[in-house]
Amino acid sequence: MKMALISDIHGNAVALDAVLRDIEKMQVDHLMVLGDLAYRGPEPKRVISTLQALDCTIIGGNADEWVVRGIRDGEVPDASLARMREEREWTVRQLVEEDLDFLAKLPTTHTIWLDEHTSMLLCHATPTNRFPVTLPETPEEELIPLYFARAKSEQHLITAYGHIHLPYIRYINGSVLVNTGSVGMPFDRNPMPSYALVEYTEGHVAVSIRRVRYSTSMAIEALTRVNYPHAEHIAACYTNGVKPY
Repeated sequence: MKMALISDIHGNAVALDAVLRDIEKMQVDHLMVLGDLAYRGPEPKRVISTLQALDCTIIGGNADEWVVRGIRDGEVPDASLARMREEREWTVRQLVEEDLDFLAKLPTTHTIWLDEHTSMLLCHATPTNRFPVTLPETPEEELIPLYFARAKSEQHLITAYGHIHLPYIRYINGSVLVNTGSVGMPFDRNPMPSYALVEYTEGHVAVSIRRVRYSTSMAIEALTRVNYPHAEHIAACYTNGVKPY
């Protein structure tokens, strides 16, 4: 079984197209989307429509929740709050009620059974919360209660999440913790979109991160074409792989 895990597209349909082409080339059996589909990019509607047309599993992220109910005080840096709320309002105007209902109903987690006894858990940030930031260098003693301190019947060989836009793989107590990185807004100073590839065969698992080249100029042109608010911040992320705060 070969699976592709993508996350954090953030309305960047140009990057999504490139990643989906690479996934098709890899001949995967299943595609899973770990949240943050539409907000903070120029083509939120096209991203949602593209994913809905695919036979894939989709869970919701914090940015999907923001689109539905708004951004609360304290959820983003104070200096960015007004700008991010303006971007959120712009995003909502590009969508229809059916899109908002779709985002509102996305589940927070999903379990994939790799065989009768082996499973993979998908979440956006942690299994219980869409918002916490867990970084690649987080100590094991902090990761274990967040991702692995569960009932024996709920232990997973692989736990995958997105949210932080920083791809990595760690092996902890015989299990794998993988972050997919971001399709639409990488934060590791590498503007190439990333996703995780998981291969499972007869008890053997291989997890890798793939980076995909795409036209950042086309993505930036899309920001200009739709008159995206404060587009220069998003364009800097597309060009340099840095946070748009």
